[in-house]
Amino acid sequence: MKTLVLMGMKHCGKSTLARLVAEKNKLKFFDTDDVMRDMTGKSPREIMSEGGAESFYAAEKNACQKVVDEINALSDKCAVVATGGGICNNKEAVELLKTAGVLVYLNVKKNVVTHRVVREIKVGKDGSLSNMPAYIAKKNPRTIKEARKIFSDFFDERSKIYKEISNVTVNASYSKKKNAAILSELLHS
Repeated sequence: MKTLVLMGMKHCGKSTLARLVAEKNKLKFFDTDDVMRDMTGKSPREIMSEGGAESFYAAEKNACQKVVDEINALSDKCAVVATGGGICNNKEAVELLKTAGVLVYLNVKKNVVTHRVVREIKVGKDGSLSNMPAYIAKKNPRTIKEARKIFSDFFDERSKIYKEISNVTVNASYSKKKNAAILSELLHS
């Protein structure tokens, strides 16, 4: 067995699948966003909005270092790790995780992830949009349609990066159960 490090878009199922695969295989589960929250007392979104990108990347790198240290302390050095959706932009954090295991890009169909991201956006009585990821908000969309287009372009850019940095790409557009079985098989290969 080996350590699997699941990466991919926001809402592609990283945490859910990592938890399932870890449970099924009786392995330790880590979520780098949770570790970051435990270490700082703030959510990733709070760290980004309060301290900016550099502060966020530093906190994410520190969380990944802690995860790698904990994996290395395990007798079998095997675990399942879920990362934050933007880890592909944090080269130092990615390099740390590479030392611990196999980087797996969970590739989910664009329309599925777009629906999951856009459904969280709130439309105010005045038509204003809120509760959207920073990478959408900074483009100042005025409608859900505009937000959807922004995410579509973002998806294409980020998918390319994930494919380049991962060791393995897994089509994760199946049911949770089937996706977990595919990842469990990879864990044992």
